Amino acid sequence: MSDLLGDVVFSVSDLTKLLKTTLEGSFYGLTLEGEISNFRPASSGHWYFQLNDANQKSWRIPFVPKDGDIVLVTGSISLYEKRGTYQILCETMVRSGKGDILALLEERKRAFAEAGFFDASLKRTLPRYPKRVGVVTSPTGAALQDILQVLGRRNNGIDIVILPAPVQGDGAAQVIADQLHAANRLELADVLIVGRGGGSLEDLLPFSEQCVIEAIVASHIPVISAVGHEIDWALSDYAADLRAPTPSAAAELVSESRSEQLERIASLKQAMAGAVSQKIALTR
Repeated sequence: MSDLLGDVVFSVSDLTKLLKTTLEGSFYGLTLEGEISNFRPASSGHWYFQLNDANQKSWRIPFVPKDGDIVLVTGSISLYEKRGTYQILCETMVRSGKGDILALLEERKRAFAEAGFFDASLKRTLPRYPKRVGVVTSPTGAALQDILQVLGRRNNGIDIVILPAPVQGDGAAQVIADQLHAANRLELADVLIVGRGGGSLEDLLPFSEQCVIEAIVASHIPVISAVGHEIDWALSDYAADLRAPTPSAAAELVSESRSEQLERIASLKQAMAGAVSQKIALTR
């Protein structure tokens, strides 16, 4: 076939149409086995998730189950011409087993708990009015921008120390751990936020690696874990002194807004005035 097409020059749209016709006509009623991750509902009523195996991912497959399930899905291939991507239109789905990623996380959670990494006695109290906030995250990610925006709006008097680190992929966990150690060694902050924006279970795995958990536990600086969106989680949430549902929420936890400052000052003034009045009354 390569010889027949060797002299043919396709436009992108022509090739996409050819692939659409070939794929949708050749693959019908197929069954796939894979692990669900990155599950999310859509306003259209479909539910989208990735279907993964050790080597490949099948993207945007609409149906109902939860992250970590191993499933068998039967359906047909449909190619979306505008993006040149394909999806599986599911007709049936059955469970095939338990997800490897969730099983791994559960095993690690048990081991870390037995090692004492999650003990309440290890939790440090966050400073009420921190002057310097360290942020361990990707320097180009949305999480950092969210944190900067919230801190800038609520209290621009706080110094922000950015400790850049990759937040997914090979080697990310060790860099995150190294930055946590560096922040402590150099006394860079009064409180640390470690986290990232949302992602699939695989994307969030660095925040469940042992080196990161150990770095959080060893930190003498209080640590807030802010990994993903509200529905996301990582083992750093259990090791940290406090879990924030989002990076933005973490920024709110470490900052006092202007209105809160004014309320506190007014309350102090009122308390002082009351104390002075009481003192005067006693001396009469």
